[in-house]
Amino acid sequence: MPDSPRILIAGAGVGGLALAQALRHGGLDVAVYERDSTPKIRSQGYRIHIDPDGNSALRTCLPARTLDLVRRTSGVNDDVVAGYTHQLRQVTTRTFPGITDDLITNVDRETFREGLLTGLADTVRFGRTLTGYRITDSGRVRVEFAEGGDDEGDLLVGAEGVGSPVRRQLLPNATVKDLGLRCVYGRMTINETTEALIPEAISRGFSWVYDESGCGAGFAPVRFRSRPEGASDYLMTTLLATSERLGSPDEELFELSPEALWKLALEVTAGWHPALRELFAYADSDRFFSITIRAGERVDPWTSGPVTLLGDAIHTMPPTGGVGANTALQDAATLAGELLAAARGDKSLIDAVAAYERVMIPRGFDTVDASLRMAAQMFGTSG
Repeated sequence: MPDSPRILIAGAGVGGLALAQALRHGGLDVAVYERDSTPKIRSQGYRIHIDPDGNSALRTCLPARTLDLVRRTSGVNDDVVAGYTHQLRQVTTRTFPGITDDLITNVDRETFREGLLTGLADTVRFGRTLTGYRITDSGRVRVEFAEGGDDEGDLLVGAEGVGSPVRRQLLPNATVKDLGLRCVYGRMTINETTEALIPEAISRGFSWVYDESGCGAGFAPVRFRSRPEGASDYLMTTLLATSERLGSPDEELFELSPEALWKLALEVTAGWHPALRELFAYADSDRFFSITIRAGERVDPWTSGPVTLLGDAIHTMPPTGGVGANTALQDAATLAGELLAAARGDKSLIDAVAAYERVMIPRGFDTVDASLRMAAQMFGTSG
């Protein structure tokens, strides 16, 4: 094998870690830099849907033992996606029969991330905030950190999500659009008492509930196949609406405590079916947080070089299609395949990056467009 390229990855999220797993397993030199001081410092969400593309990418990226761990600690498979009015009248339903146990349909975000970190203790550096990079005279990439110090590699992959400093420097004209929607994430621990509260209609998969005022809620259970220590089964309870519908301007909404957000969810859904109101009433009042819903706007292909992007760092995905993590995993699998081919001497590193970007850019933004169409259907709008 020719001299192995050194790959620097900014961001230890789903896509960055899957890429690191694939490259490390393939014998490449990899360093991952993550601004969070620990894997558990920020609330980023609860349940993640894994679709067939995501399953295929995980099989491509993860060593067998790591994939087995991720599968064992995933949620029990579900087979329904349905839509209801806020009075619990079924509007749509789609079933997916025949899902086998070797497939994954849902994971808990925190548990999933811990699984993806398996075997990467000497690869991932937490508490390192990448602030910028420069291309050296030799064509390598030197990165700098807010905490001081630097590092150098043959390729830098920006995988740090919507606020990616790498994207801002590589593509300063790339824009991310605020869709005007705010999401209040919450969860209800499932125990003997709360299990009985979950209507049969929404107990087997993802359910979207909406009212005539432009407010929607997503409900989906996570029942672990093998429950990690300290974890509990739960029902994800998310509320999506504009700031105006939530009755709280952004400068106030994002300052609210978890308990205040829980109370807000109760107020906003006060006119909903009693069974739905109970799900919010019994939710964990200390586990609520809010985020802005954004979408990346399509960019033209750029000249490939020793810096590239992955996942939400380039094609920021609204959650309405349930495919953000899956698209990032696809990016990781595609890029890993190209970089491992370059390491074997089948092509140059830059040719490998170019081949990846030819696939990633249209695939990613086509998926963003599909998620935006889904949002329009969910909220009954044309935009």
